[in-house]
Amino acid sequence: METFFGHMKDELNYKDCKSHKELRLRVNEYMTYPLKKMTPDEYRSHLLAALRLW
Repeated sequence: METFFGHMKDELNYKDCKSHKELRLRVNEYMTYPLKKMTPDEYRSHLLAALRLW
């Protein structure tokens, strides 16, 4: 989880948000787009399962 949030802070442009609502929208977009609407833990499990198939 710490790695995920570290990457999110690096990749998400959040410093120019003018309100809490705008920040929440950006975080929600970030969470749903790269993670295919999975929680970070579900996405990690999904990736590990895919790696086992290789």
